[in-house]
Amino acid sequence: MRKDLGAKPYTYPQPVFIIASYDEDGTPDAMNAAWGGISDDTQISMCLSAGHKTVKNILKRGAFTVSMADAAHVEACDYVGIVSGNSVYDKFERAGFHAVKAEHVDAPLIEELAMALECRLISYDEESCRLVGEIVNVSVDESVLSDNGKIDISKLRPISFDPVNNAYHVLGEKVGDAFHDGMKLK
Repeated sequence: MRKDLGAKPYTYPQPVFIIASYDEDGTPDAMNAAWGGISDDTQISMCLSAGHKTVKNILKRGAFTVSMADAAHVEACDYVGIVSGNSVYDKFERAGFHAVKAEHVDAPLIEELAMALECRLISYDEESCRLVGEIVNVSVDESVLSDNGKIDISKLRPISFDPVNNAYHVLGEKVGDAFHDGMKLK
């Protein structure tokens, strides 16, 4: 039997993105966001309110990075989501993050997080809070690559947000082969 829960923002998995930007004086900032995803071959879209320091920075600089939060850095990733850069100027540093300038955009990569998208701002709609970025590069630390040079999810250990229980869960168990297993039903 099914139960109706009403209209809620519940989907699984919800990625945990850490969006990073530089402010006007070059200080790195980061925020945690779960409402987003790939919206085209080279685009990512996220729902981010205009009041966030990170969003203000993105609108000024036209660039940002999107790192995948991981199990090893849950505390720091959660921290940048519960503390505002508008009131805690050095929250990036307090989280224990270290910034390295991205190669392809004017935004910081977070050394501690092994995978990040380097993005240029395409658009931002203040009414809907929809931010769209062009993915210009995927930057990956070699520590999370397999022997064949591909991202190994078991090494990356990305986390997902559980909006029903306010929890983070690590992803990683393989249960099938995409674009293959369904062929048995063809």
